Amino acid sequence: MRIFPSVGVVVSAAISLAACAETAHLAVADGTGPSPRLPPPVTTLIPTVKIAPADPWPAGVGPTPGPGLAVNAFADGLDHPRWLYVLPNGDVLVAETNAPPRPDDGKGVKGWVMKSVMKRAGAAVPSANRITLLRDTDGDGVADQRTAFLEKLNSPFGMTLVGEAFYVADTDAVRRFTYRAGDTALTGPGVKVADLPAGTINRHWTKNVIASPDGRRLFATVGSNSNVAENGMAAEEGRAAIWEIDPATGAHRIFASGLRNPNGLAWEPVGGALWTTVNERDEIGSDLVPDYMTSVRDGGFYGWPYSYFGGNVDTRVKPGNPALVARALVPDYALGPHTASLGLAFSRPGVLPAAFTSGAFVGQHGSWNRNPRSGYKVIFVPFTGGRPSGPPLDILTGFISPDGKAMGRPVGVVLDKTGALLVADDVGNRIWRVRGQRP
Repeated sequence: MRIFPSVGVVVSAAISLAACAETAHLAVADGTGPSPRLPPPVTTLIPTVKIAPADPWPAGVGPTPGPGLAVNAFADGLDHPRWLYVLPNGDVLVAETNAPPRPDDGKGVKGWVMKSVMKRAGAAVPSANRITLLRDTDGDGVADQRTAFLEKLNSPFGMTLVGEAFYVADTDAVRRFTYRAGDTALTGPGVKVADLPAGTINRHWTKNVIASPDGRRLFATVGSNSNVAENGMAAEEGRAAIWEIDPATGAHRIFASGLRNPNGLAWEPVGGALWTTVNERDEIGSDLVPDYMTSVRDGGFYGWPYSYFGGNVDTRVKPGNPALVARALVPDYALGPHTASLGLAFSRPGVLPAAFTSGAFVGQHGSWNRNPRSGYKVIFVPFTGGRPSGPPLDILTGFISPDGKAMGRPVGVVLDKTGALLVADDVGNRIWRVRGQRP
């Protein structure tokens, strides 16, 4: 009897061949900065796959801090921690979360491949649907109290506080809860402020939320429902955008669009502009397209899906839209191709060295569509006068083991009350705390 290989074996072999066939010809640094190199696109029958399989940290092992820095575990034993928020009293909130059920995403052979890739990367665990509060009562840089702050959420991600109004961005809505200083747990179902696009595909499920400096408006990120609109533009209604929401009424408008998958949101402290980090498109080669961080203009269009980094047309998108491409804005600063740059936090004086008092920290979750890998680290981009002013510096590296396993993957970044940097690690299930080395 002739025995045929399973579909899984055939597809796995094809993935391996695809990964070997296509490789980067440029360094990550070539795709970084205000003017990245953008070579011609490369298309392959099967997407390049170079994943780092998840294999959490061995005991006593952690990431490597940059020169003049030290790192310790602020908290461990968490359940897929993704995003962070620091309350005014110094309590740290962490969203323990993952993707919701998406029955219509990932169908067919290609969908099977992507599900397999995400599982190997540690991104297929069930969502805890919880926000946990961590408190460091003795100021030693390690959380010694832990409570369930909010539970029974729906793939929560972004968080922000305005007075006593605590807002959470679930995957399908922004919700408001009442918070009073010192609370360690919130009860009640909360109030829905506004629905957010979700549905049974819900490709980029993470939704972030930030308040305007005066607290009168909310801004929420909504990623695209696909890579490059392969499900049709009707499935992208209201997506690939940053929304402006009136928290009093729930009314919203599109503040900026053409942003494939915006995640980080932060107000730049000198110029006062809203900045975001964006994951760009995949499957046109290891050198394309650079993820980026950019200031966000009201009414600005940033290219997706029709073009990237300004007017570079993506010919896969049919029909095109030359009128929109003509007004596509060029992002301020490229962060390297496929680095999966997610977390964003602007620095301030504190327990970090003086070299890190003006700039932005970025958590790079790590690539799957680049050979060799990119990302899997935390970087710092220096700023002068409210603008990026130099190449990035490594803050935390060493997330990949010598045999190519991902011991951790950094996501959200935030400064604690002392000015130390906290980093959510969703594979290592820890939060790392970075400060300056003590004399």
